Amino acid sequence: MSASVPRSPQAPKTARPWHALEGREVLQALGSREEGLEPRVAAERLEALGHNVLSRRSGPSALRILWRQLQDPLIYVLLGSSLLAILLGKGTDGLVVLAVVVLNTLIGFVQEYRASRAIASLSEMVPLSALVLRAGERLSVSTAELVPGDVVLLSSGDAVAADMRLLSGRTLQVVESALTGESIPVPKRPEPLPEGTPVADRLNMLYSGTLVTQGAGMAVVVETGERTELGRINALLGGAEETVTPLTRQLGVVGNTLTLAILVLAVVLLAVGLGRGYSLPDAALAGITLAVGAVPEGLPAVVTIALAIGVSRMARRRAIIRRLPAVETLGSTSVICSDKTGTLTRNEMTVRALWAAGRRYRPDDREDTDPTAELTETALTRGDRPLEELLRAGVLCNDAGLRLEDGRPQVSGDPTEGALLLSALSSGLDPEALRRACPRLAAIEFESERQYMATLHGGARPAVYLKGAPEAVLARCDLGAAEREEVLEEVGRLAGQGMRVLALAGRDAGGLRTLEERDVAGGLRLLGLQGMIDPPRPEALRAVREAHAAGISVKMITGDHAATAQAIGEQLGLGDRPAVSGARLAEMSDTELDAVVREANVFARVAPEHKLRLVRALQAQGRVVAMTGDGVNDAPALKQADIGIAMGITGTAVSKDAADVVLTDDNFATITAAVEEGRRVYDNLVKSLAFLLPTNLGLAMILAVAVAFFPIRDGEPVLPMQPTQLLWINMVAAVALGVPLAFEAHEPGLMRRPPRRQGAPLISRFVLLRTVMVAVLMTCGALAVYLYEAASGDPQAALRGQSMAVTTVIAFQVFYLLNCRSLEDSLLRIGLWSNPAIFIGIGAVIALQAAFLYLPALQTVFGTVPLGVRDLSISLLVGFMVFPIVNLEKALRRQAHAGQRGT
Repeated sequence: MSASVPRSPQAPKTARPWHALEGREVLQALGSREEGLEPRVAAERLEALGHNVLSRRSGPSALRILWRQLQDPLIYVLLGSSLLAILLGKGTDGLVVLAVVVLNTLIGFVQEYRASRAIASLSEMVPLSALVLRAGERLSVSTAELVPGDVVLLSSGDAVAADMRLLSGRTLQVVESALTGESIPVPKRPEPLPEGTPVADRLNMLYSGTLVTQGAGMAVVVETGERTELGRINALLGGAEETVTPLTRQLGVVGNTLTLAILVLAVVLLAVGLGRGYSLPDAALAGITLAVGAVPEGLPAVVTIALAIGVSRMARRRAIIRRLPAVETLGSTSVICSDKTGTLTRNEMTVRALWAAGRRYRPDDREDTDPTAELTETALTRGDRPLEELLRAGVLCNDAGLRLEDGRPQVSGDPTEGALLLSALSSGLDPEALRRACPRLAAIEFESERQYMATLHGGARPAVYLKGAPEAVLARCDLGAAEREEVLEEVGRLAGQGMRVLALAGRDAGGLRTLEERDVAGGLRLLGLQGMIDPPRPEALRAVREAHAAGISVKMITGDHAATAQAIGEQLGLGDRPAVSGARLAEMSDTELDAVVREANVFARVAPEHKLRLVRALQAQGRVVAMTGDGVNDAPALKQADIGIAMGITGTAVSKDAADVVLTDDNFATITAAVEEGRRVYDNLVKSLAFLLPTNLGLAMILAVAVAFFPIRDGEPVLPMQPTQLLWINMVAAVALGVPLAFEAHEPGLMRRPPRRQGAPLISRFVLLRTVMVAVLMTCGALAVYLYEAASGDPQAALRGQSMAVTTVIAFQVFYLLNCRSLEDSLLRIGLWSNPAIFIGIGAVIALQAAFLYLPALQTVFGTVPLGVRDLSISLLVGFMVFPIVNLEKALRRQAHAGQRGT
């Protein structure tokens, strides 16, 4: 089988894929041989092809993250206003505005710098060393130095370091769940396969990032580094687009709209001021003051704090948020694309059906039992001999181990064999006691070519047991045609439910002391069948129902077999439409795919590029897509999705790094809890906007009315508020009152609403009308109080009028805050004391306003004077009028909605 080794360092390739070639053809094409490459050739190939590593992707630098915080139109307005104020000699005003910008920038920088480190952990999946043959000599080399043509020796426990073609193997099994989504070990054999065989079915190939769990083998490296399947996924990951979250989009729209409106109003106000005889500095200061008053400086802080509160609450519910906007994105999710293995299912094989002596056994031996329930011992306590024999065979013809830890069974070894042990244990047998009573004397180990395993046992009843694929076992049993047909019908029924079916047979030992293949060639008695599946998590069943009630579609996208995926999908309530295969997806046009993803909920045998295409197809329909997963094969789709959700326990490092959210309990049910939290955060952000914007609009209107109509005395314009006083209201008081809204509990019926329509404005028509109404009330109240006090003729009347106007606006904010705790319901309906943070905020504002009015240092900075009881009473009374007026508007709106529903 040897072949001459070419001098060229780059081995030639063939037109046919590696899995379709004979082993000797693969070696010949790679210029290698069974004794391995010559060290010189390996060195030349390493220099020419590069190391067997995956490129690492570094994240944005700290300076780039900092720069991103400043890329906001509202920030530009504030920076321009600050600079212009300083140039005009208004240093205090300019520095205060600049301090606001610096504070917001630092908050955003710290959050993003901590949360967004780049995806760079794919290379961590490559093991450190491999055992290779070089010129017939066994060497342990760094996996980074593997090259195409290297012959590698593999054994149980080895991680596969490159893509390889199997040359020979003995009971070799490999876990490929991280790459393909297949939940059970895959037996490998060296025979060539048809060219069109999909990756998950290439039984003669070993792929980088997978793990050998049983047996030994020899394979030749065919691809390394970025050319491996893992490297291809790495490339897909790099090509996945960074999506803009709905909140980011809507805040951008709000920011751009406000910026344009503020700039236009500032220019208009400048022109009005000059037209009325203002000096250029005074007119410019009026424009700057309007900008400072109209820009919601507190909004970035309120948004960041509201999202941070959501992060903290989600962490307590076992969902770790890696990017702040992901909190809100969860709330707008309209479809969840979930991996099956380990996410919706337990990632452990479990026996779900037994068949012995023509009788079917289900959990609790009842047909109507929940299919996720465990088997119980009821059948054995009745002395059911055929069932007991079936279970005994599953325990004895078995290499898996079983031990109890804190009273809970723990299985080691092959998951399929472990399922047989648990089946017996839950039915009343003691596997370890049985093994001691019936010691194993000899065995024929499982080989993929044979498709069975056989064991010989001593004890009181010496016996031979055999388990394996039904066709292999039935061929060795004495069965009549009718019996065989009955068994095959049952096998088909179980397989149609997505189960993996094992047949078990046995016979008396008859004096055997060793066991050969001829000893089990015939004459066996069929004991029965055991059907197993990786079952759904019970909590996932509930979570899917909750998602559907919330108007969220759930789609299962897995690399597992179609029948298995279909069965699990039906149990989860995803409908009974046939599973769509990856091969079929690959053949579809974009138009066909669009139609399929609208209707189908189960996709099987799906490769990473198919998952990516599915996510993009859903996004093209305007859906907000959450993608869950735990394997390398999920990472590109996790990154592409609007919200990527990785499993924290079973998830690979790359899936976690590609995700926006990591579930610490690997529980699909946690997703619905996170969606609920995301919806609550969004509701509270809208409440915060509905609270903040009337203040900004009201302050702008107060200033605009003053510039347009108030007189100019002694060359100085008369203003109802000074610029620094507007900034006090806008930043200090607004934030202290706006932040407590982020702590509001969710309102009733939150998870019975449909998802928000993508593209729906953050500021709805209803919020806009409420904003204008409250702003007009605030403007009228503040101006009325100022004019009333300034007309008294007292020398301090103007300063006292300004202080009273500010206090009136603060009173408006306090009472309107109570209205904003629910935008539609009354305060009494949601509970007066349900959010203690509100009263802490009100208390803080009262203390701050007292300092604003009575502390000499603040009086100097803000130009305030102390107010007496009469002055405070007038301000509070005028400010209170917003409370009954808005409550009346709410009642009228509820009545109108009720009338619409009635018709």
